[in-house]
Amino acid sequence: MAASEERTYPTTLEGFGYGFNEEGKLRQLDKDTGKLTDRVFDYQVYTSLSENQAHYEALGDVITQYVYERLEEKEGMKKLYVPADVPPEEATFVFSTVEKLDRPKKLLVLIHGSGVVRAGQWARSLIINDCLDSGTQIPYIRRGRELGYEVLLLNTNDNYRTVKGARKPIRGSRNPTEHAATVLEQYILASRPESVAIVAHSYGGVVTVELAQRFPDFFRDKVFAVGFTDSVHASSLVPEALKKIGRNWVTAKDPLDTPLTITKHDIPRHSAGHIKHEMTSYSCMSALFEFLESRYAEFRTNRGEEPRSKKAKGDEL
Repeated sequence: MAASEERTYPTTLEGFGYGFNEEGKLRQLDKDTGKLTDRVFDYQVYTSLSENQAHYEALGDVITQYVYERLEEKEGMKKLYVPADVPPEEATFVFSTVEKLDRPKKLLVLIHGSGVVRAGQWARSLIINDCLDSGTQIPYIRRGRELGYEVLLLNTNDNYRTVKGARKPIRGSRNPTEHAATVLEQYILASRPESVAIVAHSYGGVVTVELAQRFPDFFRDKVFAVGFTDSVHASSLVPEALKKIGRNWVTAKDPLDTPLTITKHDIPRHSAGHIKHEMTSYSCMSALFEFLESRYAEFRTNRGEEPRSKKAKGDEL
């Protein structure tokens, strides 16, 4: 293929010859019948390594749009624009379980890592090569809802838009931390939440640490727990308040939730029950939510609220 030529790629999964089966696994479509087969994703489409990579990235972009649509159409998530005072085509967006957050009793904020992932994703490679459950934030959304949380998905890597032919940074979202700070001010603080929990994967941990430095009063008064999943933050930058409410589930061969050694300056580290970085959010989910609920009970006790009776436990689910 000549260097001056550029391939054009489909804009749908079907166009690429793929679909997700009932188990949320990406599978090839039969070229004659259009039905799903048992054939998995094939990276080796062309003879050129660069062309195969370009094809993979183009498929990834389509999967991002697929996840966005699934969040809205199947999970009932609402798209909120950031910033809210510019035309939608010049803004990025986050997803919320409600159109307008208004004094949520429990708010769960999900922050993905760096790179190509966008709102609703933990790892694109897992979506393509494993399944939607392990690669997306959908299981967290569903579990959060079961436990009475409103859920907000950040979109920290979506930083640019092409406006009138020019690529421009999105105001208030020029980088991951700025995006998170803008969302915190525009939606979270404005909603006056009673309590907030944060789950942050990989570089999302760096973003969360920087937020804790920038908004110490909010983290002291409202954030009752932070669950990190293989965070890459610098331990020397972690505020003391975050060490008390945070736990980092990291790659390890040890059984899930096994306490691990840490430096005196870092957040407590526990085993995620998996040795693959991308899998940590999914593999530690049960332990992480147990931690959140334990921290929430302590948060309520410290505020002088009566603990829930067993009889009333289902009232908030």
